[in-house]
Amino acid sequence: MAFEPFASRTHEKMKEVLMHPEASGPAIHYYMIRGGSKKRNITVWETGTVGGEYIKTYGHYHIGDLDETYEVLAGEGVALLQKLVVENGIPQIDRVEEFKAIEVKAGSSIYMPPGYGHLLVNTGKDWLVTSDDSPVFGADDSSSMPGHADYEMVRKMRGFAYYVVEKDGAPALVANPLYKEVRKAELLI
Repeated sequence: MAFEPFASRTHEKMKEVLMHPEASGPAIHYYMIRGGSKKRNITVWETGTVGGEYIKTYGHYHIGDLDETYEVLAGEGVALLQKLVVENGIPQIDRVEEFKAIEVKAGSSIYMPPGYGHLLVNTGKDWLVTSDDSPVFGADDSSSMPGHADYEMVRKMRGFAYYVVEKDGAPALVANPLYKEVRKAELLI
Protein backbone atom coordinates (compact mmCIF):
# COMPACT_ATOMS: atom_id res chain seq x y z
CA MET A 1 0.00 0.00 0.00
CA ALA A 2 1.40 3.41 -0.97
CA PHE A 3 1.60 6.23 1.57
CA GLU A 4 -1.33 8.66 1.25
CA PRO A 5 -0.15 12.11 2.40
CA PHE A 6 -3.58 13.66 3.10
CA ALA A 7 -5.70 13.06 6.19
CA SER A 8 -8.35 14.93 8.13
CA ARG A 9 -9.49 14.74 11.73
CA THR A 10 -13.25 14.33 11.99
CA HIS A 11 -15.56 15.62 14.70
CA GLU A 12 -16.41 12.02 15.55
CA LYS A 13 -12.74 11.24 16.33
CA MET A 14 -12.21 14.56 18.19
CA LYS A 15 -15.07 13.77 20.61
CA GLU A 16 -12.53 11.57 22.46
CA VAL A 17 -10.57 14.65 23.63
CA LEU A 18 -13.16 17.44 23.83
CA MET A 19 -14.21 19.16 27.04
CA HIS A 20 -17.84 18.69 25.92
CA PRO A 21 -17.92 15.65 23.61
CA GLU A 22 -21.70 15.91 23.26
CA ALA A 23 -21.45 19.37 21.62
CA SER A 24 -21.88 19.66 17.88
CA GLY A 25 -18.99 20.83 15.73
CA PRO A 26 -17.72 20.98 12.18
CA ALA A 27 -17.50 17.69 10.26
CA ILE A 28 -13.73 18.19 9.97
CA HIS A 29 -11.69 19.98 12.68
CA TYR A 30 -8.37 20.06 10.81
CA TYR A 31 -6.58 18.86 7.70
CA MET A 32 -3.08 17.35 7.45
CA ILE A 33 -0.74 16.96 4.50
CA ARG A 34 2.21 14.85 5.60
CA GLY A 35 5.50 15.04 3.75
CA GLY A 36 7.95 14.44 6.59
CA SER A 37 11.23 16.20 7.25
CA LYS A 38 12.10 16.63 3.55
CA LYS A 39 8.80 18.06 2.32
CA ARG A 40 7.56 19.11 5.77
CA ASN A 41 3.99 18.67 6.97
CA ILE A 42 1.18 21.19 6.67
CA THR A 43 -1.78 21.38 9.07
CA VAL A 44 -4.81 23.64 8.58
CA TRP A 45 -7.35 24.23 11.39
CA GLU A 46 -10.98 25.20 11.04
CA THR A 47 -12.18 28.26 12.97
CA GLY A 48 -14.69 28.41 15.79
CA THR A 49 -15.52 26.53 18.95
CA VAL A 50 -17.11 23.26 20.02
CA GLY A 51 -19.06 23.67 23.24
CA GLY A 52 -17.05 26.83 23.94
CA GLU A 53 -13.68 25.12 23.35
CA TYR A 54 -11.60 26.37 20.42
CA ILE A 55 -10.83 23.99 17.55
CA LYS A 56 -7.61 22.10 18.32
CA THR A 57 -5.51 19.16 17.22
CA TYR A 58 -5.98 15.83 18.97
CA GLY A 59 -2.62 16.07 20.76
CA HIS A 60 0.06 13.44 21.18
CA TYR A 61 3.37 12.45 22.76
CA HIS A 62 6.29 11.33 20.64
CA ILE A 63 7.54 7.78 20.82
CA GLY A 64 11.27 7.75 21.55
CA ASP A 65 13.56 10.77 21.78
CA LEU A 66 11.96 12.76 18.98
CA ASP A 67 11.63 16.53 18.92
CA GLU A 68 9.65 18.71 16.51
CA THR A 69 9.43 22.32 15.41
CA TYR A 70 6.28 24.05 14.17
CA GLU A 71 6.35 27.21 12.06
CA VAL A 72 3.11 29.23 12.08
CA LEU A 73 2.41 30.30 8.49
CA ALA A 74 -0.96 32.01 9.01
CA GLY A 75 -3.46 32.74 11.75
CA GLU A 76 -3.16 32.80 15.50
CA GLY A 77 -3.57 30.33 18.29
CA VAL A 78 -2.19 28.71 21.40
CA ALA A 79 0.38 25.92 21.64
CA LEU A 80 -0.04 23.57 24.60
CA LEU A 81 2.95 21.52 25.77
CA GLN A 82 3.01 19.19 28.73
CA LYS A 83 5.54 16.81 30.22
CA LEU A 84 4.20 14.04 32.42
CA VAL A 85 5.58 13.01 35.81
CA VAL A 86 7.69 9.86 35.36
CA GLU A 87 8.00 7.35 38.21
CA ASN A 88 10.20 4.26 37.87
CA GLY A 89 10.45 4.94 34.14
CA ILE A 90 6.65 5.01 33.69
CA PRO A 91 4.77 8.19 32.64
CA GLN A 92 1.94 9.00 35.05
CA ILE A 93 -0.79 10.05 32.61
CA ASP A 94 -2.81 11.96 35.23
CA ARG A 95 0.11 13.97 36.66
CA VAL A 96 1.94 16.74 34.82
CA GLU A 97 5.48 17.81 35.67
CA GLU A 98 5.35 20.91 33.47
CA PHE A 99 2.60 22.56 31.41
CA LYS A 100 2.98 25.48 28.99
CA ALA A 101 0.35 27.49 27.11
CA ILE A 102 2.01 29.81 24.57
CA GLU A 103 0.27 32.27 22.23
CA VAL A 104 1.41 31.95 18.62
CA LYS A 105 0.80 33.88 15.40
CA ALA A 106 2.06 33.99 11.82
CA GLY A 107 5.86 34.06 11.97
CA SER A 108 6.10 32.21 15.31
CA SER A 109 8.22 29.11 15.74
CA ILE A 110 7.41 26.57 18.47
CA TYR A 111 9.90 23.93 19.56
CA MET A 112 8.47 20.70 20.99
CA PRO A 113 11.27 19.08 23.05
CA PRO A 114 11.50 15.28 23.41
CA GLY A 115 9.14 14.00 26.11
CA TYR A 116 6.60 16.82 25.76
CA GLY A 117 3.10 16.14 24.56
CA HIS A 118 1.75 18.90 22.37
CA LEU A 119 -1.26 20.25 20.54
CA LEU A 120 -2.21 23.51 18.86
CA VAL A 121 -5.45 25.48 19.13
CA ASN A 122 -6.92 27.94 16.60
CA THR A 123 -8.11 30.98 18.57
CA GLY A 124 -8.40 33.29 15.55
CA LYS A 125 -11.11 34.16 13.05
CA ASP A 126 -9.08 32.76 10.09
CA TRP A 127 -7.43 29.45 9.27
CA LEU A 128 -4.49 28.54 11.49
CA VAL A 129 -1.81 27.06 9.21
CA THR A 130 1.45 25.45 10.35
CA SER A 131 4.40 23.65 8.83
CA ASP A 132 6.34 21.11 10.90
CA ASP A 133 9.25 18.70 10.57
CA SER A 134 7.65 15.61 12.11
CA PRO A 135 8.87 12.46 10.33
CA VAL A 136 7.10 10.12 7.98
CA PHE A 137 8.39 6.58 8.49
CA GLY A 138 7.63 5.19 5.04
CA ALA A 139 4.85 3.70 2.96
CA ASP A 140 3.21 1.92 5.90
CA ASP A 141 3.01 5.03 8.11
CA SER A 142 -0.45 6.56 8.56
CA SER A 143 -0.91 10.22 7.73
CA SER A 144 -3.86 10.33 10.14
CA MET A 145 -2.25 8.53 13.10
CA PRO A 146 1.51 8.49 12.39
CA GLY A 147 3.73 5.81 13.88
CA HIS A 148 5.95 8.27 15.78
CA ALA A 149 3.05 9.52 17.92
CA ASP A 150 1.27 8.13 21.00
CA TYR A 151 -2.35 9.32 21.07
CA GLU A 152 -3.57 6.82 23.65
CA MET A 153 -2.43 8.71 26.77
CA VAL A 154 -4.24 11.84 25.53
CA ARG A 155 -7.38 9.86 24.71
CA LYS A 156 -7.46 8.26 28.19
CA MET A 157 -7.32 11.71 29.81
CA ARG A 158 -9.86 13.25 27.37
CA GLY A 159 -7.28 15.85 26.32
CA PHE A 160 -4.51 17.82 27.99
CA ALA A 161 -4.37 19.25 31.53
CA TYR A 162 -6.16 22.40 30.33
CA TYR A 163 -8.73 23.19 27.66
CA VAL A 164 -8.55 26.47 25.74
CA VAL A 165 -12.01 28.07 25.74
CA GLU A 166 -13.53 31.33 24.52
CA LYS A 167 -14.35 33.62 27.44
CA ASP A 168 -15.54 37.18 26.79
CA GLY A 169 -14.14 37.02 23.26
CA ALA A 170 -10.64 35.89 24.29
CA PRO A 171 -8.85 32.61 25.01
CA ALA A 172 -8.91 31.33 28.59
CA LEU A 173 -7.80 28.07 30.22
CA VAL A 174 -10.09 25.62 32.01
CA ALA A 175 -8.54 22.78 34.02
CA ASN A 176 -9.26 19.22 32.90
CA PRO A 177 -10.64 17.58 36.10
CA LEU A 178 -9.20 14.16 35.18
CA TYR A 179 -5.66 15.35 35.99
CA LYS A 180 -4.66 14.94 39.65
CA GLU A 181 -1.67 17.28 39.62
CA VAL A 182 0.09 19.97 37.59
CA ARG A 183 3.38 20.74 39.33
CA LYS A 184 4.50 23.70 37.22
CA ALA A 185 2.35 25.76 34.84
CA GLU A 186 3.58 28.52 32.54
CA LEU A 187 0.43 30.17 31.19
CA LEU A 188 1.45 32.75 28.60
CA ILE A 189 -2.07 33.62 27.43
